[in-house]
Amino acid sequence: MIIAQNTSSLGKVGDDQYLRLPDANIVATDSLCITRENLEEVIAAKAMMCIHGDAGLGKTFSVNASLRDIAPQQSYRIQFRARPTPRYIRSMLFDALAIVGKPPSRPAEFDRLLKGVLAEEFRIFICDEAQWQSTECFEYWRHLWDDKHTDMAVVFVGGGDCYRVLSREPMLASRIYIWQEFRRMSLDQVYSVIPAFHPIWEDADPVDIEFVDDKAAHGNFRSWAKITLHTVRALSRAEQHRVDRDVLLRVFSKLGGRS
Repeated sequence: MIIAQNTSSLGKVGDDQYLRLPDANIVATDSLCITRENLEEVIAAKAMMCIHGDAGLGKTFSVNASLRDIAPQQSYRIQFRARPTPRYIRSMLFDALAIVGKPPSRPAEFDRLLKGVLAEEFRIFICDEAQWQSTECFEYWRHLWDDKHTDMAVVFVGGGDCYRVLSREPMLASRIYIWQEFRRMSLDQVYSVIPAFHPIWEDADPVDIEFVDDKAAHGNFRSWAKITLHTVRALSRAEQHRVDRDVLLRVFSKLGGRS
């Protein structure tokens, strides 16, 4: 069997940033550090883990950033559509593994092919939006991972209801080695993280940073990235360099909701 080079890359550092925000920095938040530590443990144990939490808290970013340092060539990101089937997972794995040739038409034959490839070397599979998968899909992942010949770790990443979805699958849930929940940043964390996140916040008044978080960002990293890009452009239009309340109010008017 001929296997091509890993084409399921984790992408470039800049690709992880929401809206590809210029000049944004990777900040070693508590969540990012914990994610890296947990992934190192999962890889060492060749186990499965679940990372869950509300949208925009940095789950995918933290996984990508960590694995890019730890095991970039062994990591395969599998991005699912809504309500995938085991057949779709087989197809995605075939493509991610860059197996040369035509996919088998029969499930049993397809599974033998995938298991043979998965036995050749250790790999890490990141299953994003895991909450969309059905019982049959979760059972399929368990079937692959349980096989005594396959050599793999699986990282399920999903939104706020991912924990509920996976925990009601007892055969799979009992095999999850680490559960990690992402939560919104506290105000103290915002004070520490945001000035290091982007240059426009370095010399911003802490009162203004608190104002942004209280009125619009709410400890959500994706919201902070969106607000930061709007603010960068507002500062450019106003030909000023320092964030103030007038600029922020103009930014808030673009964020939706009622005044």
